[in-house]
Order: sequence, then structure tokens, then C-alpha cells
Amino acid sequence: MSFQLSDEHRAIREAVREFGENEIEPVAREHDENKSYPYDLVEKAAEFDFVAPGIPVEYGGAGMDTLSSIIVTEELWRADPGIGSAIGSRGFGSNMIRKYGDEWMKEEWLPKIANGESACCSCISEPAHGSNVAGIETVAEKDGDEYVINGNKMWITNGTVADIAVVMTKTDTEVEPQRKGITAFLVPTDTDGFETTKIDNKLGIRASDLAEVQLNDVRVPEENVIGEVNKGFYQLMDFFASGRTSVASQAVGVAQAAIDEAKAYANEREQGGQLIKDYQAVSHMIAEMAANTEAARSLTYRAAAAVDAGDDQEATRFASMAKLTASENAVDVADDAIQVHGGAGFVTDHPVERYYRDARITKIYEGTSEIQKNIIAGQIL
Repeated sequence: MSFQLSDEHRAIREAVREFGENEIEPVAREHDENKSYPYDLVEKAAEFDFVAPGIPVEYGGAGMDTLSSIIVTEELWRADPGIGSAIGSRGFGSNMIRKYGDEWMKEEWLPKIANGESACCSCISEPAHGSNVAGIETVAEKDGDEYVINGNKMWITNGTVADIAVVMTKTDTEVEPQRKGITAFLVPTDTDGFETTKIDNKLGIRASDLAEVQLNDVRVPEENVIGEVNKGFYQLMDFFASGRTSVASQAVGVAQAAIDEAKAYANEREQGGQLIKDYQAVSHMIAEMAANTEAARSLTYRAAAAVDAGDDQEATRFASMAKLTASENAVDVADDAIQVHGGAGFVTDHPVERYYRDARITKIYEGTSEIQKNIIAGQIL
């Protein structure tokens, strides 16, 4: 099935690409080496509606559909995955507020996220529980008209920069299956007992924020329940497809960046009296990189269209296919880009070594490649 981009989609791509080339690329290496969060670029990106672009217009957002949003993500990651991640993840978790949050939550927080003033984080993973969301051990116990939350969350994007957190907890530890006892809470990060520790020894996407979160007797009023008590897992399931499609677009973006660099180098590097692009081994390698990335892009756009169409079964299947295909391809393409550069690709003089490090995460978060294979197999067998 073919997906033709509209004039509006193409205009969005052009706008983000221009922003990436002018604002992100010149400082990408600096932010990677210094592991510094790009606060100024977040502010600039928000002015162009590139931060949480799916937030509805009535709450200060751009109201973009899924396909438009993943084009934004793709181009941000093409400019630089680390900074692209920092900008693109500012609204991480806000989908839960948008769909299931009370009106006061939306009015208070969505405009601040959209304009770049605040960031949101989604506290799901734990030291012993990543893909197995149902196994989380963080507990929220009712105490009068409040809930008291205790637990440990790990690998939390935006953990130290977020103003608000969507925290997944167990509110019923006895029910079986365990997924029936999970509840989502809105937790301001300045609440007593909400403590974060920055994780900065990362392989890649070093400009983005990652943290461990400790919740020690964190008290929130019962009105901070997002959606329904004990329905949090099922609410979260609504966003698995869109989240995986977004990661697929990240992978497509970094793969395209690696291709761009490989092409540029092949057109300037001479060996044996000719440009290396004239060697069939090099030209065929780049041809395969381009073909495989275009296939990943098409599958990602198809997944986005399924999400927008509201076809849950198709969205689940194509999102997992897109994430699996695009992430595996991104690592392969970045590896090939280093090979095209030879020894020059192994050092920081060229960005391909950074793309190789950055691409690797796309095979892990939002469900590993192995998890995606399980999902796909369950859909087609």
C-alpha cells in the first residue's frame, strides 16, 4: 500500500530539516561530547511547534496527526539523534494525560509542555522490569484521600529535567493477572520524596536526559489518578503502537543521516586515483543502505497511517514490524557508513561514529527487537 505525503507533510519536513541544519547540526558534536542538555534548542524548537506536536490546538499544541509527528521526529534525528531525542521526548507521557487525564490536568500541563516551559516523563521501567510492564513493583497505597507511592524507576527519559511525571504503580498486588492491578498517577517532580539521579555514562544520545527515580513515601491526592484505578496497564496499551512507530521514525532519521555522510564522503575521498564512489563495492554498499532505509521509512509511514486510522490490530502489527525493521536497519546502516569512511569513520572527526552509538538504543527501548518479534508472531500465526 502506498502512502503519498501531502503538501502539508512535505512543508513540515522542509521546516524541520531547515531547523536541524541551521540550529542543531552546528552544535551536535559539542552537546554529545559535553553530555549537555540543549535547553536553548528546546526553547527554539517549541517556537516552531516541534515540541510535542501532537498536543491539540486547544491546549496550545500544533495538533499534528501521527504521520506529521513522526516526520518531525525523523528529521530531528536526522539532524542529530541526541538533540533530536531531547526535543522529541519533552512530551513523553503526555499522551496519557491527553486521553485519560482530567480536564484540570490537561489545562495545567499540556500548554506548558507544548510551549517548551515544562517537560514530562513517563516512569514505567524498573531495575528488574523493562518490557514486562505487568511485573512492576512500585506500589501506591491508599491513605485517606491520598495515595502513598514507594518504588524505584529506572532508565527514565527526562527524569532530571521534567516538571511532571506519569508514574505507573501497583494499586492491587493480589489480583491475577498482575496487569489488572496497575494505576497511573500524575506526580509533580518537586513532590517530597521524588528523587532523581542522572545517568550520564550512556553509549549514545548523550544530549538527552536519562535518570533513575526513587519514590520514597511520595504523597499525591486521589484526584491525581490518571484515568481509572487498576486500569493503567490497559490505558498504557493504547500508546504502544504510536510509541513504537515514533522509535521507528527515530531509526529512519539516524539511518538517513548516516547515508548522507557516507554519500558525501564517497564523493570527496579519492583512493587509487579515483573517487571511492566509483568502486563498485562502495557504490553497492550505499545503494543497499538507501534501499533498506527507504523500505523502513515506508513501513514506518504505514504504521503511522494505521495508528491515525484507529485500526488497533493493524497498528499493533505494523508498529512492531516498523520498529523491528527500522531499528535493525539503522544499526546496520550506521555500521556500513563507518566502513565507507574506513579509519576516518572510527574517530570523532566525522559524525558517523556518533550515529553508530546513537542508533543502538532504538533496538532496545519501547520494547526490544526480541519483544517485537514475539508481537509480530502472535499477530500472524
